[in-house]
Amino acid sequence: MTTRQRQHEQDPNIRRTNFDAVESNLTPEQAKLEASRCLHCKNPRCVQGCPVNINIPEFIQAIKEDNIEKAGEIIRESSLLPSVCGRVCPQERQCEGKCVLGIKSEAVAIGALERYVGDATSLKSSQIKESGKKVAIVGSGCAGITAAADLRKAGHEVVVFEALHKLGGVLRYGIPPFRLPRTFLDKEIANLKSMGVKFITNVVVGKSITVKQLKDDGFDAIVIGSGAGLPKMMGIPGENLNGVYSANEFLTRVNLMQANKEETATPIRVGEKAAIIGGGNVAMDAARVAVRIGFKEVYIVYRRTEAELPARLEEIRHAKEEGVIFKFLHAPKEIYNKDGYVNGMQFEIMELGEPDESGRRKPLPTGKTIDLDVDTVIVALGTGPNPTIQSSMLKDNMNLETNPKGYIIINAETGETSIDGVYAGGDVAPTGSSTAINAMGAGKRAAKAINEYLSKNISE
Repeated sequence: MTTRQRQHEQDPNIRRTNFDAVESNLTPEQAKLEASRCLHCKNPRCVQGCPVNINIPEFIQAIKEDNIEKAGEIIRESSLLPSVCGRVCPQERQCEGKCVLGIKSEAVAIGALERYVGDATSLKSSQIKESGKKVAIVGSGCAGITAAADLRKAGHEVVVFEALHKLGGVLRYGIPPFRLPRTFLDKEIANLKSMGVKFITNVVVGKSITVKQLKDDGFDAIVIGSGAGLPKMMGIPGENLNGVYSANEFLTRVNLMQANKEETATPIRVGEKAAIIGGGNVAMDAARVAVRIGFKEVYIVYRRTEAELPARLEEIRHAKEEGVIFKFLHAPKEIYNKDGYVNGMQFEIMELGEPDESGRRKPLPTGKTIDLDVDTVIVALGTGPNPTIQSSMLKDNMNLETNPKGYIIINAETGETSIDGVYAGGDVAPTGSSTAINAMGAGKRAAKAINEYLSKNISE
């Protein structure tokens, strides 16, 4: 059996000084060797593990046959973003996690093969029969652009409204370029533009224009894919000091606004030692960015053990290789103040009890505390839905149902909200998830439901 093919990686001592891609692509020879490892199962569990059900065995078979264009066409029947998803999806918990080969050996490198195909191919143009219907999409992240692609293919006029000045949502402002080079994100968005999808930037739906106004302007359906941009904080003393950032703000300022560069209008204060609170992919991204912009010591501080870390294994490995220090079983208790700035942090030492509702063992306080010498704190504990759209719809007497946490309540199968013709998907809904591919799945479900909704209206 051929061993799993590995992508070349930058040396950690070099890559920690730049924002270039950590990994290169597989070579054509490596791609064929890796494709040859696929067992082409009659009941492919890998497809079941993919939230958008890419026909994985068939695109891998096309690679074996040296038909890279066919492989690209197969993938894009289900996913418009192979270059993106091949880089950022947690394959070890999805497609590769279901791979039969992985039971006794290493799973097929499906993610690496997907990005290889995505980078080498482009979306094929096809004739679109116009339906005469208009759909507005709020947000240009994973859910929004996936819905846009499927709706445009069905012939509808599609207009995407983006609050920021650049397109891509969390793919652009949240994920650093060393994980997702902007060249490939821009290519995927250019594919959408070539299909006729229209994009309007610097428009905050709920402020610049309301959902009611979009309906009044003649949009037959609306998709809300605005994500979850409201940071969750710790609620401890010292949280409002200078030098405390949410990971959302920190990453947005560096990734989108180049705040680490001296000539920027909004520079970020780079200290000596940073503590990143949390253990997910966003925490890893924040830590690895902090290393690159000049912090001398960077800590990931997590209240459980390494076994419970929710981040991708690859992200954890890369962070360790780049010098990030992990502190486990530490729960934030207080941030110390000196002249309005962070001057250290106190943590309570935890121990693990029985599993909680998440299935992970619950951290319990021991009563012992420890201090950590840091001058910057970055909080990566997740985000909630920004209430802007919901508040504006309430003012317009639109009965949009939300749950107590502010998430838009939807039909999980269709994305339908409580308002006729208005759909939602991705992190703005309670069924949303923090992975790109799951948000794409939500966008596809909403697009399918809208196509059915609009066909009924056309036939009537």
